[in-house]
Amino acid sequence: MFQKLLSYMGAYKKYAVFAVLCVSAEVAFELIIPLIMADMVDIGVATGDKGYILSKGILMLVCALIALVLGIGSAKFSALAGQGLGAELRKAEYKKIQSFSFANTDKFRASSLITRLTSDITTIQNSFSTGLRPACRSPIMMLLALVLSFSINGKLALVFFVAAPVLGVMLWMIITRVRPLYSKMQGAIDLVNRVIQENLTAIRVVKAYVRGDYEVEKFYGVNQNWKTISEKAFSIASMNMAAMQLVMYATILCILWFGGNLILSNGMQVGELTGFLSYVLQVLNALMMMSNVFLMMTRSLTSGKRIMEVMEEEITLTDDEAQDIEVERGEIVFDHVSFKYKEDAEEKVLSDISFSIKAGQTVGIIGQTGSAKSTLVQLIPRLYDATEGQIYIDGKPIQQYPLKHLRDAIAMVLQKNTLFSGTVKENLRWGKEDATDAEIEEACAIACVDEFIDRLKDGYDTELGQGGVNVSGGQKQRLCIARAILKKPKVLILDDSTSAVDTATEGKIREGLAKSLPGTTKILIAQRITSVLHADQIIILHDGKIDAIGDHETLLASNEIYQDIYYSQQEGAGL
Repeated sequence: MFQKLLSYMGAYKKYAVFAVLCVSAEVAFELIIPLIMADMVDIGVATGDKGYILSKGILMLVCALIALVLGIGSAKFSALAGQGLGAELRKAEYKKIQSFSFANTDKFRASSLITRLTSDITTIQNSFSTGLRPACRSPIMMLLALVLSFSINGKLALVFFVAAPVLGVMLWMIITRVRPLYSKMQGAIDLVNRVIQENLTAIRVVKAYVRGDYEVEKFYGVNQNWKTISEKAFSIASMNMAAMQLVMYATILCILWFGGNLILSNGMQVGELTGFLSYVLQVLNALMMMSNVFLMMTRSLTSGKRIMEVMEEEITLTDDEAQDIEVERGEIVFDHVSFKYKEDAEEKVLSDISFSIKAGQTVGIIGQTGSAKSTLVQLIPRLYDATEGQIYIDGKPIQQYPLKHLRDAIAMVLQKNTLFSGTVKENLRWGKEDATDAEIEEACAIACVDEFIDRLKDGYDTELGQGGVNVSGGQKQRLCIARAILKKPKVLILDDSTSAVDTATEGKIREGLAKSLPGTTKILIAQRITSVLHADQIIILHDGKIDAIGDHETLLASNEIYQDIYYSQQEGAGL
């Protein structure tokens, strides 16, 4: 797991190497100090040689200063490596998410993806930044300190062979209990993010229905769940320090007891015991650091697993069959197409769909709510792949077109209109990055944006709030249509994208599209008959199946569903 995560470090690997080298050298200089101190006590103090004491003291100071500089260097390089790893992981994961199909995105909740991209990567990043130094320092320090302890007194050093296994068993018991709690804790963060995201996205609905208190209670519930799991996890993890102190103090007492007896029996000198105790503290500190590193690794493994689930997710839409071709005319054929969102779903959303659209034609799709109109058009730019059957554009299966070229040739205004933070002009240039002001004004004239753009504070330079909150629904729809027109697509799909526009304005938009994009294939999904009245052909969908295809006059004379929709809307208009 860690090997896979570290493979994303890239250029930051050198900082990790520098950190390891600094830590290794730092430990070596720190471990020299007790040896010098032992000589100072046993020779300089015992003989009263002040010159010897002074020279050894200066040498200890130099070693301490070098260790200090190396420690600062290791901390700096560790931080650079950790922050770099976090940045590279975020870039790689965000890039992977951008390549997800709708089916991949549906598998992960948006709130969970946000948590994995932020909280989980931050956990990895912080663990690496703070854990690299002790992870390298503790084993080196422990091994060298053990060797030096045995060189001073082998019998007394045997105490470690009792203390280390006891501490190991305690640590293992703590880790096995805390690991599943860390996984639950990250899941609890997902829930908190989901509630916040849903509330902020639908804040107008919450206010309109006076459901603020309900939303607060719902948030309290998930927040309390996160708090409870976190408290339990960290309370168990905190036992690590208690276990460490128990073993450390018991070890020191044993060494003082046995070491004191050895001094009384002339089996050991005071300076040797002093140096030995210094190494004992070094070993015990190393063990404490190692136990903390293991706890950090346990949490990091949980986060790393969640990150790698995203990174290793198999993309359902690929360019494996793609050839170097582009859409030229925009002729579309559905050949016995069926679709369901999940492979194990019992019912199909679309069943045996077959029809053809000639290049440049205008086709209307109409049907009752839930008849899978939006799903049908989402198959054309391969937002989803058909489960059965085949879709052709210009006589070639859509899988043969590179996804980028296919989607560049198709402009789609979705049922849920989306605008981004930034100016009106910046949003419009999503359709064409290098669009001139003249092209923008032309597209806006076709989409009737020019009817309200002058009323905005700064015209095309007006800053739109997140999601375009400072424009009305009808204005938002017209801006999205203008953005699509700027692409000058071969296929234009309007998925009920004039529902918030009055019929007069809708008529102007329709006429403008016919004049400005005569060779573009246009597919209009609508609830209103007037929106598709003048289409070359109209497709009636019912329960995911084609009920009838024809023009307005033919369907009005022969199709019961079309007649019901038409007359009900006529009556509604009359009222």
